[in-house]
Amino acid sequence: MDQRVIDIGGVRVPPVPTRTIGMGVLALVIVSGLFNTLYQIQPEEVGVVLRFGRYVRTSEPGLRAKLPFAETVLKVPVQRQLKQEFGFRTVEAGVRSTFSERQFADEAVMLTGDLNVAVVEWIVQYRVSDPYEYLFKVRNLEGTFGAMNEAVMREVVGDRTVTEVLTVGRQDIETQVEEQLQALVGQYEMGITVEQVVLQDVNPPDPVKPSWDEVNQAQQQRDRLINEARAEYNAIIPRARGEAQQAVLQAEGYALDRVNRAQGDAARFTAIYDAYRQAPEVTRRRLYLETMQRVLPQVGGKLYLAEGASGVLPLLSLDALQQRIASGAPPPPPAAPADTGGDR
Repeated sequence: MDQRVIDIGGVRVPPVPTRTIGMGVLALVIVSGLFNTLYQIQPEEVGVVLRFGRYVRTSEPGLRAKLPFAETVLKVPVQRQLKQEFGFRTVEAGVRSTFSERQFADEAVMLTGDLNVAVVEWIVQYRVSDPYEYLFKVRNLEGTFGAMNEAVMREVVGDRTVTEVLTVGRQDIETQVEEQLQALVGQYEMGITVEQVVLQDVNPPDPVKPSWDEVNQAQQQRDRLINEARAEYNAIIPRARGEAQQAVLQAEGYALDRVNRAQGDAARFTAIYDAYRQAPEVTRRRLYLETMQRVLPQVGGKLYLAEGASGVLPLLSLDALQQRIASGAPPPPPAAPADTGGDR
């Protein structure tokens, strides 16, 4: 072994043994091999292992091993929800998210079925369902998927009027875009699953917004007037129909009552006439008594005098006196004796 001393900048350094250098190099190779052999897969990921660039297997989450320098690992987030934004970009997400001030008119401006223009902003959320297809089946998958989104959205929006796109047709548009996009993704074998399509904001272009607002206000006023007219119609017409039906029913009831009464009176007259023919005197007396029985209660106070009476005998009305005592009224003065026409 060479024991010569090496002079470096005036500092005398003893020579390093060759065996020590070899052991250091060996340790470095071992450590590097360990780093290239072991790898960690997170719970939301899977590892796609390539051997010399060729797919060999898929690794599940955990600490795994591979052939050093021969195999490489590509990590794919299969449990994470991914998204693409169209018409806008989120700069920083949080409680109060911030968005890019850049305009993305080439993505958002679309022609509707009635030849109007709408600015459509939307989000597509998806997950990786097949890591192998996601990595190797389609080149530039993110760009291709974005182009698919724009094509499908433009097709669906182009089949509807601008009013449907801006108001009542949003849910149908989201559902139809999601279905068509998933079918197209399956056809291209992209290895992803479309979970949701959300229309963030749909507006007319800025130059025509004032005119659009005026049209909306006019339509709302028209709808309000129509609803008020229908409400007044529903309040008056059914009531008039009900009153007319009530009058008809009352008239029918009155007619039926008059007919029944006339038939009853005729039958009664016929019965009385038959009885009168069989016993005229008895029937005449009975009719007289029945008539007086109905008339006399309506006359009020009555005074009966015998024929040839020359005076009226005063009577003490005990019932009237008892009523006055009960009510607290003073008793009436005594009545003067009736004049009988004799000498005093």
